[in-house]
Amino acid sequence: MSLPRDIRRLALLAIYQLDSGSISSDDAPAAALGALGDLESLESEGLPKPTGKLTDRDRQRAAKLAASAWNDRKTADALVLELAPDWPTGRQPIVDRSILRIAIFEMTTGATPPKAAVNEAVELAKQFSTEKSPSFINGILGKILKTVLARQDAAAAQIPAPDPAADPATDPAEEHAGNGDESDA
Repeated sequence: MSLPRDIRRLALLAIYQLDSGSISSDDAPAAALGALGDLESLESEGLPKPTGKLTDRDRQRAAKLAASAWNDRKTADALVLELAPDWPTGRQPIVDRSILRIAIFEMTTGATPPKAAVNEAVELAKQFSTEKSPSFINGILGKILKTVLARQDAAAAQIPAPDPAADPATDPAEEHAGNGDESDA
């Protein structure tokens, strides 16, 4: 079983290939999965190999993440454009926008804790992109993180706390009556 970082790294490779046009996006999940076929070539290309043994399930998870982020790219691109109007997606390196798309998808859907998604995106930028990319990605995702966390706080404030008195499982009288001990009778 691989680490989530390995799965995310594979998703990055797949979404990169989708974005560069190396594979067709008509059937993004199958295309992304196919793009992950030859992982042995990673090392020969100077890219880090996965730390764990990749299973078919890991490849499926990576393909699903890539396809989901790819399908949600318009939302991610719009957020980035709003926050960095001088850096629309067309001006960004493919690696950077691929990292941003994955991270934004993970943050906004709750697939990954938002702070973890930011940290993982910065780590991917350090491994795969330019010297300035980690700070650019951190800046964009930091702004999105504030919005996502504020939304989570607002949602949590609207959910009423459970009332222990309303839960029959915590009623001591019912606990005693249902224990099967009839020695008191």
